[in-house]
Amino acid sequence: MCITSEASVVERLKGKVLAGELIGRQEALELAEAPLFELLAAADEIREKFCANGFDICTIVNGKCGRCSEDCKYCSQSAHYHTACTETYSLLSKEELVAGARHNKEQGVLRYSIVTSGRALSDKEVDQVCDSIRVIKEQVGIEVCVSFGLLGEEQFKKIHAAGAARVHCNLESSARFFPSVCTTHTYEEKIATLKAAQRAGMSICSGGILGLGETMADRIDMVLTARELGVKSIPVNVLNPISGTPYADNKVLTNEEVARCVALFRFIIPDASIRLAGGRGLLGDKGRLCFTSGANAAISGDMLTTSGINMQTDMELLAELGFEAKLCND
Repeated sequence: MCITSEASVVERLKGKVLAGELIGRQEALELAEAPLFELLAAADEIREKFCANGFDICTIVNGKCGRCSEDCKYCSQSAHYHTACTETYSLLSKEELVAGARHNKEQGVLRYSIVTSGRALSDKEVDQVCDSIRVIKEQVGIEVCVSFGLLGEEQFKKIHAAGAARVHCNLESSARFFPSVCTTHTYEEKIATLKAAQRAGMSICSGGILGLGETMADRIDMVLTARELGVKSIPVNVLNPISGTPYADNKVLTNEEVARCVALFRFIIPDASIRLAGGRGLLGDKGRLCFTSGANAAISGDMLTTSGINMQTDMELLAELGFEAKLCND
């Protein structure tokens, strides 16, 4: 008599995802308790099925720095906290932004993201940066992503017409936990920003930060919200506890904790670019485990106010792991 054992939750849900079905919240919560390395291997299978060996690598530039009006509890640029980040400057000039884009293109970067501090750029600043984007597209030819705060549809239409293709606005965490992260703007305002960008014809990039004090359910809910919005680029930041901020004493997550989250996110949005972002340098392996557990994108180079991992190191790692740098989910 042949006795067969029941398939594990990982095998069962992997089969469901590979068959083109979506998993739900309760199923994701079950996966969160599954044996780690079985989960990671299954997530990498899903990544290979839906994304092959493409790896979307981008860089960011701090286009406007410091004295931000918002009270996000993780951020060194918030005017509400006293941190070592004392540098402030207004929007970078066209010459500076174009030079940065050119340098990154020469390093093999395919997507260049301009990020600015503050609740939102003014209409005057939007016009100024649109001029820079037009020149970047004409003279450099790199893809441009923007993170300009809580803008509206008409502003995004101008930015899109100038040549930017993608808007970044992180959800940060779940709707339940977000009021513990920031009180000067709401989760609903973030969602409205992402929807406005979509109506303007742009793709959207939105993820969050791990290690703020949120639960695994909060992380899952954040990515389920991103899925509902049609997000296909999910930045996964690891909190870098910064002295002077309310999260200064938070414990840094381990490689394994972050890899488990990456794998869960891959199960939830099988065809997304799961992008390791800020805090990757805090991981002992610089993200290697995550890149074999479902992640297939990264921000390379320095972050806004903290050091990152240089392009050459990242390109060598990608080649070693069998990835090919390419634009994904445009």
